[in-house]
Amino acid sequence: MSLRIDLHLHTHYSEDATTTLKEVVYYAKRRGLDGLAVTDHDTTRGAQKLVGQKPENLIIIPSVEVSSLHGHVLALNVTEPITPKLGLAETVEKIRLRGGTAVIAHPAVVLKTGLGHKISSASDIDAIEVMNAAAFPFFLSNYLSRRLAQRLGLPETAGSDAHHPQEIGKAYTLVDAESNRDDIIESIRKGKTAPFGKPIPWALRLQRIAMDLQTKLRRC
Repeated sequence: MSLRIDLHLHTHYSEDATTTLKEVVYYAKRRGLDGLAVTDHDTTRGAQKLVGQKPENLIIIPSVEVSSLHGHVLALNVTEPITPKLGLAETVEKIRLRGGTAVIAHPAVVLKTGLGHKISSASDIDAIEVMNAAAFPFFLSNYLSRRLAQRLGLPETAGSDAHHPQEIGKAYTLVDAESNRDDIIESIRKGKTAPFGKPIPWALRLQRIAMDLQTKLRRC
């Protein structure tokens, strides 16, 4: 069975995102997703609440985007936050101790914190995010990320990196798995995945920039 899973998105529990949990469910179903991973920055509060709501016909993978010293790592299928500001190896070790799966997020993105230049071995990494709808420049960064995954022989994933509702599902991972969380995670580890998607349109990017500026101004 092929499942469409957005493996990287944020809710308003991330300081730089606005999406409510209700909007996550609405837009995920509108985009035809079978499931998603809520990967808020260094917190699992949103993911845990959404899991508790048990939305119908939508698989929720509790996750977190960990801010390591060298870049961002997606910890898939974890229910507790991972200590931030640690080195890559220690971050991955803590993800594994919590039974999670470590995916390097946007490793080659120019305007994000990428880990591509820090990775020389696939020994402790489960997968590489090779398509990120928010990536800029989209085609170059995703091309370089895919080259990294191929060089290391690692599974490839994709996610929207949505921070606002309309961005959800712009990129997703097609996973060959049964409709349950454990089988999806196992299939990701085995590389039974295919990345799909397109960049977030410029109209939505400009909206994101405006919202981010408003958020910063409110905090001043």
